[in-house]
Amino acid sequence: MSDAIRAETVFIGDEQIQAYQARPVDGGPVPGVVVIHHLPGYDEATKEMVRKFAANGYAAICPNLFWREAPGASPDDASAFVRGQGGIADEQIVRDVATAAAALRGLDNAAGKVGVIGHCSGGRQALLVATAVELDAAVDCYGAFALEPPPTGFPLRVTSIKDRLADVRCPVLGLFGDDDKYPAPAEVARLAELMAEHGKHFEYHSYEGAGHGFFAVDRPSYRPQAAVDGWQRIFAFFAEHLGS
Repeated sequence: MSDAIRAETVFIGDEQIQAYQARPVDGGPVPGVVVIHHLPGYDEATKEMVRKFAANGYAAICPNLFWREAPGASPDDASAFVRGQGGIADEQIVRDVATAAAALRGLDNAAGKVGVIGHCSGGRQALLVATAVELDAAVDCYGAFALEPPPTGFPLRVTSIKDRLADVRCPVLGLFGDDDKYPAPAEVARLAELMAEHGKHFEYHSYEGAGHGFFAVDRPSYRPQAAVDGWQRIFAFFAEHLGS
């Protein structure tokens, strides 16, 4: 398999949502992955994840979830503005990710199956989207506040999605850090219990010595051993449920 890719900014759906897309330039049909960016925004680190999926045989796309609130702004400025507004409404996230998934399915080399992955706030949103959009797999990387609301003063106004877990439509992989506070290990364990109660396919792993953001290569939170193992689990999970 060649790892040559084409990466570019595209505009998708009726609203022409800004998105970053990458896919292999040759070969046969490929599955798709929607990447949900973290609260720090539509940044270079997230775009590198999109390219990583493309280099490994997937068509991947990351919609800029902040484009309405801060068009043309830098990731840092857009994130600061959105934090000040308390975040993006859940239903808007669902619509934008559904639009991104449809864009992947509409590519000329689409294999048909599409998954979603998110980190940080995007992890919670990946789980949320799995309750509302027809997808084939979802990966939640240390998604905060899926079950419990943020603490007082935290710059996000989000609600629990535990009442929606019965509606999860696809297998879910969760990757977490034992040293994380949001979500803490107890919340991760409770999430696993609830998914089991609802008969959902949920596999997860929590890494010793890792906290929030252990995949983030450009941040002090980066933990190479956890990140390398995590990527291996992600690609194995998507290969099983999406193909490659």
